[in-house]
Amino acid sequence: MTGQQPLRADQAPQQDSEALAGRIASIASDRKAIDLVVVDLRGMVGYTDFFVVCSGNTERQTKAIHDAVYRELKDDAALLPRRSEGLGEARWILLDYLDVVLHVFTPDAREFYRLENLWGDAPKRVVE
Repeated sequence: MTGQQPLRADQAPQQDSEALAGRIASIASDRKAIDLVVVDLRGMVGYTDFFVVCSGNTERQTKAIHDAVYRELKDDAALLPRRSEGLGEARWILLDYLDVVLHVFTPDAREFYRLENLWGDAPKRVVE
């Protein structure tokens, strides 16, 4: 980054939400996220285009996934999330980039909430 100040997602210029979802999924995958799914919510909800849902085996790993996504988007794209939640317990961490929302769960929390099952008709792409 060349002296560019990071902007919150609601202050940044519009970017392709599908590309952003793919980038977030790629960063999470690089941090060994498991059960990584991109849920396409365009036309189904008004508050976001995509959910990127994944798990880390432990709270430490969920935090590492969060940290990697946060840091890379801040450093390389000068983009900060509008909000971030769940870092305290690190069982369900959320990063809200407006058009794309990242959800990082521990396996137990993901099984309990079953977030991606709420939109059964939404197209989903599994990321290896």
